[in-house]
Amino acid sequence: MMPDLGKYAAEVLSAYGVSLALIFGLIWLSLARARRVKAELAEVEGRRQKNG
Repeated sequence: MMPDLGKYAAEVLSAYGVSLALIFGLIWLSLARARRVKAELAEVEGRRQKNG
């Protein structure tokens, strides 16, 4: 059910759209960085185990 947004419907809906896009973008960047850091940590730990 869609609430009546009046004459500002386009602005309100576009603001929601931009907000959702930014939130999903931040989630995607966070997950990508977590994967990258996890891989780097595994590499460092692997080198550490070989040397010590």
